[in-house]
Amino acid sequence: MSVFRCYAEKKNGFDVEAQGLCRTLQDQLGISQLEWVRILNRYDSDRLDSAVYQSAKGIVFSEPQVDVVHDETLPTETRTHTLLAVEPLPGQYDQRSDSCAQCIQLLAGVERPLIAAAKVYFLGGALSDADMTAIRGYLINPVESREATLDKPETLEYTYDTPTQVATIDGFVTMEVSALAELLANYGLAMDLEDLKFLQIYFRDEEKRDPTITEVRLVDTYWSDHCRHTTFSTHIENVQIADEEVAVAYQQYLDARIEVYGEEKAAKRPQTLMDMGTIAAKVLKKRGLLTNIDVSEEINACSIHVTATVDGEEQDWLLMFKNETHNHPTEIEPFGGAATCIGGCIRDPLSGRSYVYQAMRVTGCGDPRVAFADTMDGKLPQRKLATTAAAGNSSYGNQIGLATGHVSELYHEGYIAKHLEIGAVVGAAPAENLVREVPVAGDVVVLLGGRTGRDGIGGATGSSKSHNMTSLETMASEVQKGNAPEERKIQRLFRNATVTKMIKRCNDFGAGGISVAIGELADGLTIDLDAVRKKYEGLDGTELAISESQERMAVVVAPADVDAMIAAAECENLEAYVVAEITESPRMVMNWKGQKIADLSRAFLNTNGAIKRTDIVVAKRLAQQTIAEFSSLKEMAGSLKCGSRLGLTQRFDGSIGSASVLMPYGGKTQRTPAQSMAALLPVAPGQKTDLCSVMAWGFDPDWMSADTYQGAYASVISSVSKLAVIIHRHI
Repeated sequence: MSVFRCYAEKKNGFDVEAQGLCRTLQDQLGISQLEWVRILNRYDSDRLDSAVYQSAKGIVFSEPQVDVVHDETLPTETRTHTLLAVEPLPGQYDQRSDSCAQCIQLLAGVERPLIAAAKVYFLGGALSDADMTAIRGYLINPVESREATLDKPETLEYTYDTPTQVATIDGFVTMEVSALAELLANYGLAMDLEDLKFLQIYFRDEEKRDPTITEVRLVDTYWSDHCRHTTFSTHIENVQIADEEVAVAYQQYLDARIEVYGEEKAAKRPQTLMDMGTIAAKVLKKRGLLTNIDVSEEINACSIHVTATVDGEEQDWLLMFKNETHNHPTEIEPFGGAATCIGGCIRDPLSGRSYVYQAMRVTGCGDPRVAFADTMDGKLPQRKLATTAAAGNSSYGNQIGLATGHVSELYHEGYIAKHLEIGAVVGAAPAENLVREVPVAGDVVVLLGGRTGRDGIGGATGSSKSHNMTSLETMASEVQKGNAPEERKIQRLFRNATVTKMIKRCNDFGAGGISVAIGELADGLTIDLDAVRKKYEGLDGTELAISESQERMAVVVAPADVDAMIAAAECENLEAYVVAEITESPRMVMNWKGQKIADLSRAFLNTNGAIKRTDIVVAKRLAQQTIAEFSSLKEMAGSLKCGSRLGLTQRFDGSIGSASVLMPYGGKTQRTPAQSMAALLPVAPGQKTDLCSVMAWGFDPDWMSADTYQGAYASVISSVSKLAVIIHRHI
């Protein structure tokens, strides 16, 4: 077999992408010499026989109705032009290539072939070197892609040098402070020096050995701000407040602590921002007002019990709500960052075995109309951020089948420093479909879903670091690559009650990868990293342990249920296999190539490192004068901040699932934006329910009436304080 190559190009009239890119480069980059653009999708295929390839050309690689296929060689072009080919970085997940490979596998019933996709641009006109530099800067984001050669490779198979051992950090337990500081910098760790000293003491006094690099990376992930919430867990010791209103609020917090913990315990319990943020819910629970909250050892999503009438029968349902921000990933790689923002939101309630059916997107961006030449150094252009992030979020949500009923984008110069990307979702499932049991020794962990690669390595720790001018280049691998069709398969699998009732506990693969997703399932675990299936060879044990490759789930099942679980997964074309066993000993052990590369006490991991302490001083606020932002109604109507978001919202499908009650835009002409979104609970096909969940941005309880809404449940996001989920009867 040899490598086959073909190019698919949209026919005239269907080449919307090429025409749009041409206008963007002319208008936004000011490339006046550019006259026209052609875009061809290039596909290289290996491990494929000729007959299957010929069939795939017109079914998988192209759509005959709208595409022209050029076999093996680029089409001739007599007009003056420049060629530019762009391909994903090696090791980055490429959905186009992966989807093509899966489709060919299903089409022909053959082993999955190797596919490599790239885009080839014909850029018409007499373009200068400066023009091409600007175009390359727009089309190639060094975080995810690179310029590709036009030559065809002899094979797509690569030989990787796979390491056979994980190194030990020799002399770690006896290092002086200066040496520890140097190690901290050399390895680019997210923990601070105090954490590293704490780690050194543990290995010196408890383990009495030097750690492996895997153990250091693993602990760095566990103790990252993303996983342990360092900022919110910092102990607040001395508080001085000069502002009267803040002082009153702080006193209310102190009084609430006494009500919840008792006076003696409150005096000993540290004050933290996390405690301040959760104290209100604790007070309500103490007073017996949160009777419908779902309480379990699993931490999947905010979960409550609701009573739904399904086909005239009252049923107990679990409703789950989750929000997530992906500001850092979206800032450096807008498509993938925004896609995994909504993907990450979905994974939490999905790991709770609920069906996720409703979504909302809230973003903050600088003015996308600003000229590209005025882009801040070290940043992507605001227009690139705004449009590409919207494409990423909508692409993922639309592919997985999520009704996105409300999209809000806020424009403010404050977001130039860092883009704001928030996703929020609602999921639900009959309570009887969920089984939550404590894993016992002998139970096994099944990993199901996507394979493991280098994408996402260091995502948790990366989001905990300060960033600088080189972040775009140095943090490429920290942005995960979402795979919506793979997560869609898990959605379908977890809708099977027979499957969900076999699962004792479940965790999604978010920050920290295997080390956290599997590590949090039980106190005692032995993990076999050799069993983990990879996207490609060459990964060492540390990479396998902390890779945050997406669309994977870890489920705990009894040994007797393993075969049934794997068989059910295979019915959805999901890979599933055993990777770990629950043990009596409360330690997390990882084995790779005959070496024990991690062996850590669960109690030590749970310490979250050295305690952080701070003092708080709140000055008296100056009297503020209200200054009108707009001098007239006409000026306000012409402002970008008050402009219509219709075009943005139309990228998202708000009707998927046929359960939407409110559409994003309604009224006689369907041009009136809705203030909230609503959808019926996801009952089985053919069933009917009267219960509806509402997601509201700009939530104000004053607009709820007891006649319309029966019980309101709000969950507040730390970064956006006006997002809520409400349950009400559909009238």
